[in-house]
Amino acid sequence: KGAELRRRYPQIVFDEDAWGILEPESGVLMARRAVHAVVEQARRIGVEYQQQGILPPETKGRVTSLKTTQGETISAANYVFACGPWLAKLFPALLGPRMFISRQEIFFYGIPAGDSRFAPPAMPTWLQLRDEFYGMPDLESRGFKIANDRHGAAADPDAQSRVPSAEALAAAREFIARRFPALANAPVTEARVCQYENTSSGDFLIDRHPHHENVWLAGGGSGHGFKHGPVFGEYLAERVLRGGEIEPRFLLATKQTVQSRAIH
Repeated sequence: KGAELRRRYPQIVFDEDAWGILEPESGVLMARRAVHAVVEQARRIGVEYQQQGILPPETKGRVTSLKTTQGETISAANYVFACGPWLAKLFPALLGPRMFISRQEIFFYGIPAGDSRFAPPAMPTWLQLRDEFYGMPDLESRGFKIANDRHGAAADPDAQSRVPSAEALAAAREFIARRFPALANAPVTEARVCQYENTSSGDFLIDRHPHHENVWLAGGGSGHGFKHGPVFGEYLAERVLRGGEIEPRFLLATKQTVQSRAIH
């Protein structure tokens, strides 16, 4: 309840009717470091890792090979396209109307010298549902991270500006001043512009391509795809290699052309 939240975290301003859930075993994944670790582990067990652009299948039916943008050929029994916000660009007719790519902006604020209130263990990773902001404590002296979880403007991952907007900065400033007043005048030390890739419901997409029996589509990660990655990957691999029914909520048939977000 609010009184307990205020006692534990006096550096945060809570509403009178606030309530919260504390997960002591939660934590933070360092995304870039984690991806590098996965690649290195995969290589050690025999996975061939290539960094190339891929072209979608050209004709209907079972796919025997794919071409890369460098002109090389890749042959396999099955193909999985897990391309994040680029998935709809590879299959525009099928997924263009069903995937919603939004611009999302992230800011890091400098912490006053000697102030430990915004670093672990005093500050956990947090999500403020009422304001739709989330953030992380000051880790490795990078600053106090906050981001707006509201879906931003439609974005092209290849063409959108990676410079934060004045509007997003103003919204973040207003939120910081209201909820973390000690950081109201803190400097922005770093910023990121990325994108969510949402389905109409916000749920995952895991299904075969309707015109290619051995081509799989995997996406709809939004902002939660990375942390679910290990389980998502295991589930997808099980369906590709061993078959079995796909969870109905993940099927392509459930993805509509109008957003009605039910999963956060």
